Amino acid sequence: MITSKLPNVGTTIFTTMSQLAAETGALNLSQGFPDFNGPQALLDAVGQHVASGHNQYSPMTGLPALRQQVSTKIARSYGVSVDPDSEVTITPGATAAIFCAIQAVVRRGDEVIIFDPCYDSYAPSVELAGGRCVHVQLSLQRFALDFEKLKAALSPRTRMIVLNTPHNPTGALISRAELDQLADLIRDRDIYLLSDEVYEHLVFDGVPHVSVLAHAELYPRAFVVSSFGKTYHVTGWKTGYVVAPPALTAELRKVHQYVNFCCVTPLQFALADFMATHPQHVDALPAFYQAKRDLFCDLLAPSRLSFTRVAGTYFQLVDYSQIRPDLDDVAMSLWMTREHGVASIPISVFYQHPPQGQRLVRLCFAKREETLQQAAEKLCAI
Repeated sequence: MITSKLPNVGTTIFTTMSQLAAETGALNLSQGFPDFNGPQALLDAVGQHVASGHNQYSPMTGLPALRQQVSTKIARSYGVSVDPDSEVTITPGATAAIFCAIQAVVRRGDEVIIFDPCYDSYAPSVELAGGRCVHVQLSLQRFALDFEKLKAALSPRTRMIVLNTPHNPTGALISRAELDQLADLIRDRDIYLLSDEVYEHLVFDGVPHVSVLAHAELYPRAFVVSSFGKTYHVTGWKTGYVVAPPALTAELRKVHQYVNFCCVTPLQFALADFMATHPQHVDALPAFYQAKRDLFCDLLAPSRLSFTRVAGTYFQLVDYSQIRPDLDDVAMSLWMTREHGVASIPISVFYQHPPQGQRLVRLCFAKREETLQQAAEKLCAI
């Protein structure tokens, strides 16, 4: 007999909806991946490094040249210096980075505060470490941090707080003032932060991304996670990184070396080359994805869906209350996929206790213009 270590976990909603989209021929706006390729120079570099023989193990901490490029990008983007040798670790994707960071510091009986709705890998990682998740709901209107609820959730057992900005699934951003307020709240407590910033360069309307890396008081207790896959349109490469102070990095690496040890070597070489020769790539991302957001929202304007344009990420939340208020969001996502040919993600799966009556689904707009036009046509016809 098997006693599951994750008894409440099944197949993820992303797998379920992508599989259903494939079976029905629906446009897949559910799982968060582009339907276009990464930069050609980056793709060409992979082949060159494979052919050059860069196909063996890379260092456990990541290729030195890539760690240096991460450090350079951080200095350029946020005006702060991190040591590529003692503070940057390359990981096989952001999900693995999150897992390793949690395993590194969360002990049996510890509590970890996560904000609902939240990305679905946080809670299982905490549970596998022997910790307990304390769920705090973001505000229903703006999906902002509720500091009264957060303060009430803190206890002597609180070991970590997980932040996510820009936020998946809502696109909400955390401001500098909110980070300052958080610093005030935990200043005299032994609490670590995990800041999931994989969409750091997908922030719109001229608003800058506020990173924990640039917060002098919070960074010394933080693991900051990002993703090459999101930034360079190559999600299938599953390559990311963690930046943390030297003592926390040392603990993270103890776990990382026994989870994957290292990442795919030629991909690291290619990323290092591309980052060195195309540093401006990240500068163009806000406008690139904002144009897709605006196109998609403009195309959806005649529909019976209601929405507020997201501030970040490549996901747009839409309220379908005027179409099928009788369906909960899981049923609505299935109905839209099967009957109208557009796959989405229901928001309730990101909550421990979904708000009653919420009628929201998430649509990915990291797609070609023709894909967005086809999807909008189908949605406007409902």
